[in-house]
Amino acid sequence: QLVDHLFRHEAGKMIAVLTRIFGIHNLELVEDTVQETFLKALQVWKYRPVPDNPSAWLMQVARNQTIDLIRRQQKLSGISEELATRLRSDTEHTIEEFFLDTEIADSQLRMIFTCCHPSLNPEDQVALTLKTVSGFGVTEIARALVSTETTIQKRIYRAREYIKKHSIRFEIPIGTALQDRLETVYTVLYLLFNEGYNSVKADELIRHDLCAEAMRLCKLLSEHRIGAHPTTYALLSLMCFQVSRFDSRIGEDNTIILLQKQDRSKWDRDLIHVGYHYLNQSSDGDYLSVYHIESAIAAEHCLSPDFASTNWKSLLYLYDRLLERKPIPIVRLNRSVLLAQMGDLTAAIDAILDIEDIGDLLRHHYIYSAVLGDLYGRAGNLAEARRLLDMAYHLTTSLAEKKLLREKLDALPQ
Repeated sequence: QLVDHLFRHEAGKMIAVLTRIFGIHNLELVEDTVQETFLKALQVWKYRPVPDNPSAWLMQVARNQTIDLIRRQQKLSGISEELATRLRSDTEHTIEEFFLDTEIADSQLRMIFTCCHPSLNPEDQVALTLKTVSGFGVTEIARALVSTETTIQKRIYRAREYIKKHSIRFEIPIGTALQDRLETVYTVLYLLFNEGYNSVKADELIRHDLCAEAMRLCKLLSEHRIGAHPTTYALLSLMCFQVSRFDSRIGEDNTIILLQKQDRSKWDRDLIHVGYHYLNQSSDGDYLSVYHIESAIAAEHCLSPDFASTNWKSLLYLYDRLLERKPIPIVRLNRSVLLAQMGDLTAAIDAILDIEDIGDLLRHHYIYSAVLGDLYGRAGNLAEARRLLDMAYHLTTSLAEKKLLREKLDALPQ
């Protein structure tokens, strides 16, 4: 169990450092070296006490294996250009420099930027990031993203082949290229967090491990000079606000607890305080990202002592600003819910029906049928409410969502 825990938390760091040493073209060699390091830990720790600092022990073993591999190399093609440039007669001292804490963090960021290359499609970026940066196994990734292992393996293979074929550099971009790539990194971290926050897994609405990993990577980015950016802080604050409500979102019997019924005393006030800290840091500069607005929306909910005290007018203003920058159906749907909370059910229903391609959305995404059905029920159109809620019930795979929808259906007057 200890080795499994360490693999999750240390493998990504080790892969990043070794990739920086051996080059992205030797990723398989890197992963084999990491596997050998953990196998050695399993063998040694069976018969000897676990060291006081097992993470440092693992890094030391990886470092020693790296030195041995380089000394056995007959060709410089087996190492990265960076190492070839820095390598002199003192191999051991040169390798040691790559394992300094600051260099490990730098290597992890290089790996994140490599995995989030804008030429890769988003699905491949997420899968490759989870596998290479976060130490997730293929089975775990498939389970987390509700896909098959074969599909995930294909995504990872496709991404790696593209990186090799196009000689994608293992580096943090500079200049205008940095800002473009940062946007891609934000998108991947946002997608990763959202999958954890509202998982499509049948038996697990919240994937705490995915949310924690997204926050870890975002915090790592915020602590480096290239990522100490207002948008990074805004995204990190959004994550803090959302995670602060985890304990109140799900009941003991895996039942969804809607916002209006949540016990706000269970909200993590310390984490909310951290969220405000990062939101304040994000206010520097003159650029307003979608993450700033989404974080402000989440902060507005955290400010309210109870559901009835929510400042709906302020939220509507924020959603209008968000819609200007992010004119997608889910934002329009959330805005319509606000209209309903403000007492205008007709406007809320019309706003949903005005969403472009709403027919396709109703047929394929349960959330649209669920929200529209709920609004029709509150407006007294029981037949349409029953039809739409039943449609949503059959569209979702989440057991918790099904239970909530069944309760809504049963609560409709006959």
